Amino acid sequence: MTSFPSPDELFTRPFHFVGIGGSGMLPLAQILAARGARVSGSDRSRDQGRSAEKFAALEQQGFALYPQDGSGLVNGEQIVVASAAIEDSVPDIARANALGCLRMTRAELNSILFNTSGAGLAVAGTSGKSTVTGMLGWILHAAGREPTVMNGAVMKNFVTPERPHASSVIGGQALYVSEVDESDGSIALYRPAVGILLNVSLDHKSMDELRTLFGDYLARCRIAVINADDPEALALLPRANEVITFGISRKEAQIGIVPGSIADGPMRQAALVADRHDGSEHPLRLELPGRHNLANALAAIAGAAAAGVPVASAVQALASFEGLARRFDIVGTTYSAITVIDDFGHNPEKCAATLRTMRAHAGRILAVFQPHGYGPLRQMGAELAQVFARELEPEDRVFLCDPVYHGGTVDRSEGSERIVGLIEQAGGTAAYVPTREAIAERIVAEARPGDRILIMGARDDSLSDYARKLFERLQER
Repeated sequence: MTSFPSPDELFTRPFHFVGIGGSGMLPLAQILAARGARVSGSDRSRDQGRSAEKFAALEQQGFALYPQDGSGLVNGEQIVVASAAIEDSVPDIARANALGCLRMTRAELNSILFNTSGAGLAVAGTSGKSTVTGMLGWILHAAGREPTVMNGAVMKNFVTPERPHASSVIGGQALYVSEVDESDGSIALYRPAVGILLNVSLDHKSMDELRTLFGDYLARCRIAVINADDPEALALLPRANEVITFGISRKEAQIGIVPGSIADGPMRQAALVADRHDGSEHPLRLELPGRHNLANALAAIAGAAAAGVPVASAVQALASFEGLARRFDIVGTTYSAITVIDDFGHNPEKCAATLRTMRAHAGRILAVFQPHGYGPLRQMGAELAQVFARELEPEDRVFLCDPVYHGGTVDRSEGSERIVGLIEQAGGTAAYVPTREAIAERIVAEARPGDRILIMGARDDSLSDYARKLFERLQER
């Protein structure tokens, strides 16, 4: 097992991030730099000319960026932060190995900062982590608690012209809020003062593996915050120490919703939040649609309560929560009432939640789904097919292009064609179109007034550019 320097020692050495533009890497690099560390980085996307705006913003923030050719590594004192899965043949890694640089994964570095803070607040679960992390960070910020927040998505409340990709918040060292990931097992590294568990469903690992990972996580939490509406999460409650439960439908949930109080619409919703510790009720207004976002709000309120923020204060703060980029993010509505929506949905539960939220809007759905990798597609492809077949109406359409692939030796023998076949077998309507550009041509030709165009996928920032350009083409049509 690798022995890492203490946090004090870490900050005396320079860091080099391989893949600095990644959703989990960029915020961590920003937190380190704000605390005085010297941080440089490289990224294959930058070398390939993708996401130029993001990398220009990073350079303006003072990060030294290099091609991913090894040129950013100059001595063995540098600490290299890279995915555990990145291959040794990548020039930066080969150079780091030659120099004898210490190598850390993003999760290893993040867990050191998390575990050595005054109190670490973790957000775990298969779906909703980034949204709840953003909500919890905003509540704590509004309460004057000055949290440091490590998120995997851009939090709109914290965006400034200088920091357009605000997936981190630089606060003090007393509170450290972070989503924690089960997909690579790194959730085991964290020792939370407060640990939220949102849900347990199929994603990157089998259900048995997930039950073990999440159960062990709850056992390490000083206070566990558990979704009582999720049977798999609730079944793990005996593993926890002190517990706060939340839920919409279960009356025994300690933070819940007053029955009959939900008023929802296509763009926002309201409800009465019940604090069953003292019997009080608090009117919540949420500028986000979808029942899943109401559950996310309860999770954040319960997590904040575990950290000492009154429920009334948490509910009030959420009224001004603006949401996250690429989470049911409406790009625009054309003159002919065609709406384009950009969304991070990529696993069965996330896709189902987004499609159900779409049902609050009238009109046909034309969905574009870009799988976030060949491996995940093999793992959850059958379940994804069932979601699309079940949630889409007969007149709706889903177009699947090839999965994200930026190089490497991954097995590409099973792709999107198989999923289209499974959707059709289950009674749905789908089409395999290899490239996004070809899908855009079909949508521009086929879209009609009142349609909702849904762009879904993960691990590819260019999807947002794709959604914007598609909207512009539809606007000009």
